[in-house]
Amino acid sequence: MPKPPTLTTPQRNTLLKTLQTRFERHMKRHPGLAWADVQERLDNQDDKLKALAEMEQTGGEPDVVGHDKKTGEFIFFDCAAESPTGRRSVCFDRAGLEARKGNAPPADTAVDMAAAMGIELLTEVQYRELQTLGEFDLKTSSWVQTPASIRQLGGALFCDRRYDTVFTYHNGAQSYYAARGFRGALKV
Repeated sequence: MPKPPTLTTPQRNTLLKTLQTRFERHMKRHPGLAWADVQERLDNQDDKLKALAEMEQTGGEPDVVGHDKKTGEFIFFDCAAESPTGRRSVCFDRAGLEARKGNAPPADTAVDMAAAMGIELLTEVQYRELQTLGEFDLKTSSWVQTPASIRQLGGALFCDRRYDTVFTYHNGAQSYYAARGFRGALKV
């Protein structure tokens, strides 16, 4: 069943309340920022609210992690403790999915899902920034944007946190695991 192009008023209100509660509960993620400014920026941006709703529905727990003073945009990252449950068991991208041999392929890819949601995969730098705000992916891992030079050779990058250290690894883009998903970023 296709998803509606915009959120209903009750869906919008519920989402905004959820985001506000999370924002106020985790002030260390965005010191010096005020929810009223974020809410003002979200007003009349249905496409961004829809993307945040998708992040929320797939288990991402999006929260504000920064503010771009030049553009005025607020930066949201998925801040769930583990890689979002609704975005796991996916290959890195379409080429990786199509390269699978044997075993049933996963239903989707990280790159395709992110594009459909209107978000971007975190970069390795963003992933490391996220890890300064807490401890994430202690049991899971998350695909991150991968340089074209690595992708052309069939690889893709993912990150996690183990032994109180953030690691970046590589794997074939066609691989997928129940404990590997992806985290997204959205500028509003």
